[in-house]
Amino acid sequence: QKQPRWATHSSQNGIEALTRIQESVPDLVVTDLQMPEMDGLELVGAIHARHAAIPVVLTTAHGSEELAVQALTQGAASYVPKSQLAEKLVRVVTEVLAQARAERQTHDLFVCLSGATFELENDPAMIDPLVELVQQMGMGMEFGTLSERLQVGVALREALANALYRGNLEISLEEIQKGRENLVLGEDFDLVERRRKESPYRDRRIHVDMQVSPEEARFVVRDEGPGFDVAAAPEPGDPSALEQERGRGLSLMRNFMDEVAYNEQGNEVTMVRY
Repeated sequence: QKQPRWATHSSQNGIEALTRIQESVPDLVVTDLQMPEMDGLELVGAIHARHAAIPVVLTTAHGSEELAVQALTQGAASYVPKSQLAEKLVRVVTEVLAQARAERQTHDLFVCLSGATFELENDPAMIDPLVELVQQMGMGMEFGTLSERLQVGVALREALANALYRGNLEISLEEIQKGRENLVLGEDFDLVERRRKESPYRDRRIHVDMQVSPEEARFVVRDEGPGFDVAAAPEPGDPSALEQERGRGLSLMRNFMDEVAYNEQGNEVTMVRY
């Protein structure tokens, strides 16, 4: 409601929300999971079935993680824990809206493009354009619904971010959290820029192979870092991982893709969505 470019409308439950959506189609829906008459899980399924072009963002309270996992697999585009609404809701909604907007642009340009290979420098600014390219490829190839393509985009963004920050630049989770605290305090977080100029980090690259068709989207993302212990990662479908910073990206990837497999070293991930 504080964002000057957004107009918001609220509903008391899922049934009322569906009626309002029929009357005036929104750009995005933010929903709680716990609601009377029709809960958020049922609402996600109904929107996905009747209005597949509308992305849905969940807000999850502690204790509803298992429902959140189900909702993500049924078509929700993203989620924000209620404990982090103030810090994350506007950012997540902005990102999802941007992805949805990209879906509607330059459709014909990518009708004939089914695959591509990239070698990316360690530049965070390269991640969003590549994800946008994938969204447009998926739209051009008529792969899945908007919600499914948005989920693929979220999974790819997480894989690229892991390859950049945790892989090539070897920035630990603790260092990332410290950087966020510095930014909140108005201080600079220059570790990323420093690592990008230092050896051996500056010479590493992110390698991305992608194939998109109407039947499947397949991505192989490899960094040149030391890798990580794959066995220590959260188990697929672990609801608690949604509330944790550590393992959150991998949890989203596993929820949004049908296959997620790492190589033995832990510096290459293959993701497939059918």
